[in-house]
Amino acid sequence: MTIAILSALREEQDGLLHAMTDTQKTRRASRTFWRGTLDGHDVVLALSRIGKVAAAATTATLLEHFGVRAVLFTGVAGGVGEGVAVGDVVVASGFVQHDMDASPIFPRFEVPATGKMVFSTDAMWSQRLLQAAQSCGIAHIPHTTHSGLIATGDRFIASADDARSITQALNAAGLNALAVEMEGAAVAQVCADYGVPMAAMRTISDRADATAHGDFSEFVQTTASVYAYRIIRACLQQCNALESAPAPNCSN
Repeated sequence: MTIAILSALREEQDGLLHAMTDTQKTRRASRTFWRGTLDGHDVVLALSRIGKVAAAATTATLLEHFGVRAVLFTGVAGGVGEGVAVGDVVVASGFVQHDMDASPIFPRFEVPATGKMVFSTDAMWSQRLLQAAQSCGIAHIPHTTHSGLIATGDRFIASADDARSITQALNAAGLNALAVEMEGAAVAQVCADYGVPMAAMRTISDRADATAHGDFSEFVQTTASVYAYRIIRACLQQCNALESAPAPNCSN
């Protein structure tokens, strides 16, 4: 089974790429894809690029050209949920597009022709990511692992008022988002269309307020990239342990 590992930022994939063996580089749809072996798994690494359209195009290319059968996504996000702090990890239970609004024809946040506001992530892979996140850390940076809804939109949220407006609108629709970012819902929707399981983790880089841009590059280098590397590898190794046990393997 080929597993795709998508990341929003190059720094999150550098360590994974260096750990791969039998690596082959492919250019397709103006994107670079790295195929090889990581912890005994056939994997393809790619950058989603920023925003929903770019992420959807990358995902569709992965599924069509590489025969991917599972997608794991890493990235950073702004924390908007209560108790979600900078340095925490959120494993997505599902994604909603906070800027989707085709009302009054459709309810706000519902994606037309799908009947869905939320695209759920795969329960099995999400549980593996959650367990990996809980077991992986950085000694000098304590973190809490959360599981819940993540909201996606084509806006970088750097205002407390904007964050509040988004969460209040989502709450009015019965949706409680823990974080905001710019790609996940698009990846989840494409995977749902193809019937391919998808799971995602986001490291909280800010609180989606006026401080959101501060020291971002340093945070990605020292925290988010480390978590992405450790959590993804722990997830794949956990899959290996399940395969060697007298139980159904990870591809089932």
